[in-house]
Amino acid sequence: MFRISKSAILVSLIVCTGAVLASDGPMKVDAEIKSYEKVSGVSGNISSVGSDTLNNLMALWSEGFRKVYPNVNVQVEGKGSGTAPPALIAGTAQLGPMSRPMKTEEKESFEKKTGYAPTAIGVSLDALAVYVNKDNPIEALSLSQVDAIFSKTRKSGAAEDIVTWGQIDSSVPIAQHPISLYGRNSASGTYGFFKKHALAKGDYKDQVKEQPGSSSVVMAITEDLSGIGYSGIGYKTSGVKVLKLAEKDGEEAVPASAENVLNKKYPLGRMLFIYIDKKPGTALPAVTEQFLRYILSREGQEVVVKSGYIPLPGKIADKQAELLK
Repeated sequence: MFRISKSAILVSLIVCTGAVLASDGPMKVDAEIKSYEKVSGVSGNISSVGSDTLNNLMALWSEGFRKVYPNVNVQVEGKGSGTAPPALIAGTAQLGPMSRPMKTEEKESFEKKTGYAPTAIGVSLDALAVYVNKDNPIEALSLSQVDAIFSKTRKSGAAEDIVTWGQIDSSVPIAQHPISLYGRNSASGTYGFFKKHALAKGDYKDQVKEQPGSSSVVMAITEDLSGIGYSGIGYKTSGVKVLKLAEKDGEEAVPASAENVLNKKYPLGRMLFIYIDKKPGTALPAVTEQFLRYILSREGQEVVVKSGYIPLPGKIADKQAELLK
C-alpha cells in the first residue's frame, strides 16, 4: 500500500484507469501514448538539478531531445532530490527532478519566493529495490525485517536488532556473517523515501555506509557478499539480486515488478517527478515545455523502459501533460 499522498493519488489513478501490464514478457509503452511531434522555434538552454535516481533518465532524455532540436543544450546535475528545490527557487535550474514529493517546508520556501506553488510532473514509476549480492542465498524480507536491519529505532515493531544473516535464515552459508549496510546520504530523495516507508520514519543505524549515488550503492554490494542496500530498480546489474518484499510479517513477499507496482502489491513503489516553476496562467518557455512533452511521449517513455524503470500508463501521461498548459 502506498503511503505518500502525491504518489498515492497518481498510482490510484493508474489502477482506476484500468492500466495493466502483462505479467510475462517485456514491458511495453502503453499504446495510448502518442509519438512526439516536433514544433518550430525551439532552442536555448535548460538546466536540471536534482535527483540522482533520475540522473540516467535525464541524460538519455536530453540526448534524445537534442536529436530533435540540435540547437538545444541541456545541462544535468544529479546530486540528490534535496538539491532541486533550492535550485528552482534560485532560478539556476528550470527542471528539478525528485524521487520523492517535495516536503512541506520546501514548498513553503518556494511559495514565499514566487507567490505560488511548484508544479510536480510525474514522469516515471519506480520500484525502490532492496539489493543484496547475487550470491547471497536470501530471497525475501518483510518490511519489519528491513527496518530491524537498517534502523536503530525499529519502529515497525521488530523484537530484536538484526545484525547477522543467520537471524534471517540460520541455514544459509553466510549465517555468521555480519550484515554490511549501504545507503544514500540525506540529500537523496531515495534516502528520505526509504526512511519514511521502510523504516517507518525511524532513524538509520550509524553503521550504514552512505554512498554518493545509486550506482555506488549497487557497486558496493556487488563487491560485498554480506552487503545490503537500496536504490531505484533502474540501477540493477548482474552483480546484485533484488529481494522480494512483504508489507507485513507472514504475508507473501512479492518481486519488484512493474505489475506489482501498478497493482500496489509491492510496498516500495513510487512515482518519480520533475518539479517546475510554472506561474499560473503563464506559459512555460517553449524549450522547457517541449522537453517535458518529449518525456511524456512514446519516445520518452521508451527511454524509461530501456532504463529499467516503469513507464506511465497513457491516461496518467495525459494528465501530466495537462499540467503543462
